[in-house]
Amino acid sequence: MAHSYVTSFTSLAEVRPQTLVALNGEPDPVDIISLTKGWLSRVCELLGSEPGKIHEGELAAFLSYAIAYPQNFMPVIDSYSVGCSGLLNFCAVALALCELDYTPVGVRLDSGDLCKLSLDVRRVFRLCGERFSVSAFDSLMIVGSNNISEESMAELNKKENEIDVVGVGTHLVTCTRQPSLGCVYKLVEVRGMPRMKISEDPEKSTVPGRKAVYRLVDAEGHPFLDLVCLAVESPPEAGVSLSCYPLMCGNSLVSVTPAQVTCLRQEVFTKGQVTHPLCSAAETRVKVQSSLQTLHPRHKRLQEPDSYTVALSEKLHHLVTEIQKGSTNNSNFLLAN
Repeated sequence: MAHSYVTSFTSLAEVRPQTLVALNGEPDPVDIISLTKGWLSRVCELLGSEPGKIHEGELAAFLSYAIAYPQNFMPVIDSYSVGCSGLLNFCAVALALCELDYTPVGVRLDSGDLCKLSLDVRRVFRLCGERFSVSAFDSLMIVGSNNISEESMAELNKKENEIDVVGVGTHLVTCTRQPSLGCVYKLVEVRGMPRMKISEDPEKSTVPGRKAVYRLVDAEGHPFLDLVCLAVESPPEAGVSLSCYPLMCGNSLVSVTPAQVTCLRQEVFTKGQVTHPLCSAAETRVKVQSSLQTLHPRHKRLQEPDSYTVALSEKLHHLVTEIQKGSTNNSNFLLAN
């Protein structure tokens, strides 16, 4: 339910229709507005609330929605005030639905201190369930939304709360740290001759030549380095030490010994023909999730995660260096700026 739906109502007179047939099959429709008004008075009395602070338009919106979707009633209750209006209106409509044998789903909180509000809401649910002997209130869900991110979820988990579900919107469809993925097409080889774009910005320089990519895994099953090699090189072997140059680390040579080696690069399109069918979206999703699970926790922590290392083989690094220096005598090494 959107806030705009709630705020579009101003009075109970706008609710059409104003009746609802009971789920148990009773033929005569019930005046749910009168039923709800009775429950609202009892809820206000129970909670010691002031009926004058309850927003009638909000109650009208809840009733209109409940009449249309009596088995899927889960309104957003913070359009005006959770404690003074939204929660009371929900309880009144939910109790009326229960009386007609429908089971309300719960509420959504979309602003304010979600943890504190969820505790208050759960307390009222329990109180109403006990006082009015309505068991459905024991299983009502509380959904928290409002710009939920990995960081805010971590903070929620540190505090006492009664939130059952979180609704993630903006941070699901937009990567705020990198709103666009900087991928571009660059030429790396023509008729067996390596090509390289050289830039004063190291991040925009390309790596020349036809390549193979291998993922190196440690003894605990965690990947720790992706190695980019020339395609003509022999692949790295498990248990055999090798030297490589991590990207963006200049000429720093490191030595590593993988416990396992996996080839990442696979040709799927060669000379105009599909040589290996692509995975379906579902298969790709499973592979990505499985791959992420193998990452070491230090790469996945929210605060100051370790960067994952990508490195060049010695031969590929030397090729890059020779092209950059322009010191090679091999005329096949042409530069493409």
